Amino acid sequence: MAEIIRCDWCGTDPLYVKYHDEEWGKPVYDDKTLFEFLILEGAQAGLSWITILRRRENYRKAFAGFDVEKVAAFDETDVERLMNDPGIIRNRLKVNGAITNARLFIDVQKEFGSFSDYIWGFLPGKKPLLNEVKGMKDVPARTTISDAIAKDMKKRGFKFFGTTICYAHMQATGMVNDHRVDCISR
Repeated sequence: MAEIIRCDWCGTDPLYVKYHDEEWGKPVYDDKTLFEFLILEGAQAGLSWITILRRRENYRKAFAGFDVEKVAAFDETDVERLMNDPGIIRNRLKVNGAITNARLFIDVQKEFGSFSDYIWGFLPGKKPLLNEVKGMKDVPARTTISDAIAKDMKKRGFKFFGTTICYAHMQATGMVNDHRVDCISR
């Protein structure tokens, strides 16, 4: 039987393997899912992705099923509720950043018709980029495109979305495919 080859980073943790096989690098055009990853990637800043992945369902509950309109309407009572929720990363800057980002996400939707049209508009032809990855050393932490997106989003006021987080968001939502060339999920 042939050996199944996956990207090195997912290891053998069943949650990580499932995420790798079913989500990472698969193009996402749905605003709700793009918003979910915006919240999760912002929470991940300075932490490992598996830390956030293990709390994903807690985030879903805490952030109203990733309903952008509901999150945008969160007030100080919601911030305090979130700060007391042991199921998420209780960092006030990140919590407030998520609420700010929800409001700005809606602004982008109004301006571009959808957040998807906005963010995918940075890619040539709005098509995913397929990188030639042979090993982890071939995977960049940022690119000129992630630089441009992060710069534009920062100008719009988005929080916790620098170029490295942006590139991780691009990978998670399939804007870029960084699966190894021999990976089963390529």
